[in-house]
Amino acid sequence: MRKGLLLTAASVALASSLTACGGSSSSDSDSGSGSGSDAKPKIGVILPDSKSSARWETADRKYLSEAFKAAGVEYDIQNAQGDKQEFQTIADQMITSGVNVLVIVNLDSGTGKAVLDKAKGQGVATIDYDRLTLGGSAQYYVSFDNTAVGKLQGEGLSKCLSDMKAKKPIVATLNGSPTDNNATLFAEGYNGVLDPQYKSGDYVKGPDQSVPDWDNAQAGTIFEQMLTSEPKIGGVLAANDGLGNAAIAVLRKQNRNGEVPVTGQDATVQGLQNILAGDQCMTVYKAVKKEADATARLAISLAKGEKGETNATVEDPEGKREVPSVLETPVAIYKDNVKDVVDDGFVTKEELCTGKYAALCAKAGIK
Repeated sequence: MRKGLLLTAASVALASSLTACGGSSSSDSDSGSGSGSDAKPKIGVILPDSKSSARWETADRKYLSEAFKAAGVEYDIQNAQGDKQEFQTIADQMITSGVNVLVIVNLDSGTGKAVLDKAKGQGVATIDYDRLTLGGSAQYYVSFDNTAVGKLQGEGLSKCLSDMKAKKPIVATLNGSPTDNNATLFAEGYNGVLDPQYKSGDYVKGPDQSVPDWDNAQAGTIFEQMLTSEPKIGGVLAANDGLGNAAIAVLRKQNRNGEVPVTGQDATVQGLQNILAGDQCMTVYKAVKKEADATARLAISLAKGEKGETNATVEDPEGKREVPSVLETPVAIYKDNVKDVVDDGFVTKEELCTGKYAALCAKAGIK
């Protein structure tokens, strides 16, 4: 894998409680009272899809919309639904409509770069949201410390294997999409934890494969093939909750769910339910509201012609440049602190504690 971003700022100290990734292709646009000038701030946001993670529509759209409305700025949020051509079309429409700032979550760096360069050429300020566009020209980047996310996943799997007193477990890895630089950073984080375990012989390195486009259906097929080639897999490092659930579904067919610890990321309802049921050992909560609010503040400042505030710098290894950034801190979630995600308002008790999960929620202190 290519080298990912290098955190170069000393300060990445934003308090974080906890989040990570789906929705419709409809746009969400609104205008507020504005600033009263002729050049009224207008912000465009392009989300990537609704397939790779539920967060894009259930969390990011919601929080960004709320922040823009509260600030009284005009905005347009659209979802490209994984279509690169549609991504570019949306960007063209937003630039033509007069956005002052364009915020994108790229589908890949090539498409993202083309859009960012076009926006720059039209004098539109740009922000990479959640994923850095390698070789791109975004003026700012807002995300989480994604290497730290991967480190939490590696440490989480190690903790769960230790708790189970696993002896030389074979560990399978379901990496994220090879076109997503975040997946590269996650892998740097968890491989930094697991590689020494492989070297010492405490763990055995098993099948290791990336999942194109974070596609959960493909992840299920890939994991079935992994189990066929190595039936004694004893642990699964899955890069997000969707991939983790795909592995759990396969394990369930063999009545091995709960016996093989599986990681995740994004603190989705499904992932948290799997943790409560004992089928998933942990997830990583990235407080999307913090990320969205930081992005909204930055975008609003830029739209008004003001300088944005940052707390870090990351290096774009392909563009050979340092990008002013805002980075939030991820948090590991296990069964004993699932309650924290509910208390934080990221998911509700009503959506999490349905049916058979009601009793599990009560046991976990979610009331």
